[in-house]
Amino acid sequence: MRHQRPSVEQMLKVSEHHVWVGADDYHAHLGLTNYGQSELGQIISVEFPEVGDELEKGEPFAELEAVTTVMEMIAPVSGTVLAVNNDLEHYPSIINEDPYNEGWLIEVKLKDASEIHSLMDMDEYYHFVFKRHPQ
Repeated sequence: MRHQRPSVEQMLKVSEHHVWVGADDYHAHLGLTNYGQSELGQIISVEFPEVGDELEKGEPFAELEAVTTVMEMIAPVSGTVLAVNNDLEHYPSIINEDPYNEGWLIEVKLKDASEIHSLMDMDEYYHFVFKRHPQ
């Protein structure tokens, strides 16, 4: 079964932990923001949850290893893992190259779609990032 990837045009929401969510009703894709991948650096491996695992909002769900550090991905929403992006197991740098499309991490069935409303839109996220980390 081929899973449909989100498009950049989709209304993305973002957490303060640099995780984006592209949701359509109770179905969502999660990934690392462009800012998050640029701060992390070249990603060399990804550790995913298992399909069928339950995500809890605020809890770690994946681990990204870069050349100099490891980052725990914090779930911005709760739900059940439907799929993981297996392409990243062999080519984790896709996250660096195309974080909003080919670099998606996991697909989930949301437990509570209203959790999306607590996340920032891309404009709010931009201001959040650059207020905390001025150039």
